[in-house]
Amino acid sequence: MTLAQAPLLVNGATHSAQTFRAMIKDLSRGAEGITEAADLKVTPLPNPGAGVQVADGSAVIRGKSSAWQGSYTAYNIGTASVPIAPTGATPRSDLIVLRIIDPEYEGNLDPARDQLTIFHVVPNVASTATTVPSGMTGVALARVDLPANTSTITAGMIRDVRTVANPRRERILYTAYPTKLTKAWKDDEKWYDWPAEARWMIPVPAWATKMICTVTLAGLRLDLGNVFGSLAAVLGTQQGQNVVVDDDQGKGVRRQSFVLAETLTLPAAYRGTRQPLFLRAMLAKGSTGDLSVDVASTLITDVEFTEGPV
Repeated sequence: MTLAQAPLLVNGATHSAQTFRAMIKDLSRGAEGITEAADLKVTPLPNPGAGVQVADGSAVIRGKSSAWQGSYTAYNIGTASVPIAPTGATPRSDLIVLRIIDPEYEGNLDPARDQLTIFHVVPNVASTATTVPSGMTGVALARVDLPANTSTITAGMIRDVRTVANPRRERILYTAYPTKLTKAWKDDEKWYDWPAEARWMIPVPAWATKMICTVTLAGLRLDLGNVFGSLAAVLGTQQGQNVVVDDDQGKGVRRQSFVLAETLTLPAAYRGTRQPLFLRAMLAKGSTGDLSVDVASTLITDVEFTEGPV
């Protein structure tokens, strides 16, 4: 048979497991990984010992035994403990995998009574391994790098290798247009919030883990002398990298544009809240010129939120 007998879902038709797996693959766009940022995170046991624990959550796992095997969904409710064998005289790296064992493609388990979804430990992997061995239907969650003669797993031994199957993204553009001339503050090498128009209250999605921000300040006004200082973007209380303003063009009035680009990791407390996004300026001591915005200036902020494991 080259074409499925009936599409999902048609009354009176019989739908195979493969048909449903094909649907999962289609809906997940062929991707695999955890569903949301905090799903299935591997951490030490509450009392560190010879094992780790896996948090609750779900994942999509692409079948590796056949090109048309399709994809599986799996979930864990609560916290599951996974034992890790101690090391001897040599160090070892183990990979923690959420694995599917489908007897249609491997093994002889009975789906009516056997556990087909397991947390599987792949021992003796490379110290750089981040993916499951070839041909294994599963997704990697963490690599545990154990020193020699170790039976207690600590947080420093666990490397998170999870990926989000279909990470969400949200992009918003903000603009502002000054209506009067406003100068940057004193030349005392201290940060001041400026300009007042460059301030927006940004809704942070509950799923977001990073913010990528690009701020364009077009048509800034410089005059009276040379200007040297810095500009920076701030989200909440997190200040980004400085962009240097270095102008040696003398006393005449001139216009320049500046671009600030920043990627900030979002604190958990920011998610699902509104946070202020604003600019700061700092002018160096001895800077004789003025930096200003006025009616000829435009402020544009491009904000993109992304999702990744936490």
